[in-house]
Amino acid sequence: MSSCVVLIDTSVLLEILDVPSKSSDPESFRGELADMVESKTHTLLLPMTSILETGNHIGQCSPNGGQRRRAAESFVEFVGRALKGRAPFRPTPFFEAQELATWLAEFPDWAMRSDAKKKGSGFGDLTIQKEWERQCDLNPRRRVYIWSLDAQLQKYDRPPAL
Repeated sequence: MSSCVVLIDTSVLLEILDVPSKSSDPESFRGELADMVESKTHTLLLPMTSILETGNHIGQCSPNGGQRRRAAESFVEFVGRALKGRAPFRPTPFFEAQELATWLAEFPDWAMRSDAKKKGSGFGDLTIQKEWERQCDLNPRRRVYIWSLDAQLQKYDRPPAL
């Protein structure tokens, strides 16, 4: 099996963490994650956008305070391990001001993209796509893809250069 760089989108992180009302098949995603970790061929990256968006979803996930609290504590533990280098994931760097300004200039055109449901693409997706581009540049001989439930983001899957 060849080596891969995998960027984890919010939609998948919500599944892995089994966020109430935001996940539908967490065991399947956890199994896939376990397979990736066991294979030792995947570099798993946690984009800052996925961290921020997942935290927002958790804060709004359930009117049941106990479920929301458990989800928040699980999130804190999971991301905390990644930040300390103790999880299978590594966080991506936070955005630099100049880089963010460049992305903002691109955002109006990006927002006009739409999927089959005529839903546009948000700024968070643009930042994940930009991190994918950066990883492609850094890892030319590795497959680089975004692990996502979003059809637009699933298109970002570049095979390794030969």
